[in-house]
Amino acid sequence: MNFYEAINETNINTETWLHTVVEGEHAGEKAVVSGGIMSWASDDQGVFTSHVEETVSVADSGLAEIDGARVYSELLGKEKKLVVCGAGHVSMQIISIGRMLGFHVTVIDDRLQFANNAITYGADEVKFKEFEDALSEISGDEDTYFVIVTRGHRYDKECLRAISQKPHAYIGMMGSHRRVLIVKRDLETEGIPKEVLDEVYTPIGLSIGAETPEEIAVSIMAEIIEVKNRRNRNFGFPEDILEALMSDERDKMTLATIISRQGSAPRSIGTKMLIKRDGGIIGTIGGGCIEGNVIAKGRRMLLDDEGHKPVIIEVDMSNDTAEDEGMVCGGVVEVLLETV
Repeated sequence: MNFYEAINETNINTETWLHTVVEGEHAGEKAVVSGGIMSWASDDQGVFTSHVEETVSVADSGLAEIDGARVYSELLGKEKKLVVCGAGHVSMQIISIGRMLGFHVTVIDDRLQFANNAITYGADEVKFKEFEDALSEISGDEDTYFVIVTRGHRYDKECLRAISQKPHAYIGMMGSHRRVLIVKRDLETEGIPKEVLDEVYTPIGLSIGAETPEEIAVSIMAEIIEVKNRRNRNFGFPEDILEALMSDERDKMTLATIISRQGSAPRSIGTKMLIKRDGGIIGTIGGGCIEGNVIAKGRRMLLDDEGHKPVIIEVDMSNDTAEDEGMVCGGVVEVLLETV
């Protein structure tokens, strides 16, 4: 089993850490820690296997040091999923913003016309069926964000009853104060734990005085972003990148990962991009010159057969040259390049 197969087989509901030595004699060595146990290591007598306790105790994403070796660690999150119960006017705007932010968006509604509207607005998946039946098909996990924006408290209660018993990152429910109180009171009477119901975000969305469907959707997605980023789960391997890394073509690619960031660089630590031998890419680490330089180096590593040791590139977006090239955001990032 290789590193990427080990990632693919981790339990979706188990906290999983990925570790890579980025410099020095052991550069390229990797380990997977899942549920507090080292479940896979590339070297039986390497840095990680020789320092298991120190490795499994890592609790922060980013760069650290283990036995003198510079190590990049990241808490793995799965694909961010947004489940929207109800396909009214606000939901259509949530679909648009959710898709723009990279969420896999699923919409549920039992009305054909509204379900068709969700398809038109670009939802990844639309379930045209009763809410309870549709939610029974969604398992939920720590990277699933549920939004309840149905047309009545009867449906709110049906959705919240089902969702509150699933793993989740977020539950938000729209409705008046009275409507929300009725739903929560009824569900608590049914035996749903009060502590779970108290965690529901309601009134839903950040308080920005939103009025129109577009503004309400912005407030909801802003709240979800706040919750997501507070949880510090790096989604380092989007589905398309992991699929490519599992394919027969993986030996013709270089993986680029942002491992450190200072200032206002455009993408966060853990962002990844695959560089193909022909110069094609999967994913993005920020575009512009930051990407162009990394792609060029990644291709050279493949074409010149420079070996399998990782290489770190520092991209400075705060100097005059960067400004001339249009990198106005500033900041400095370190990008790890690995031939796969």
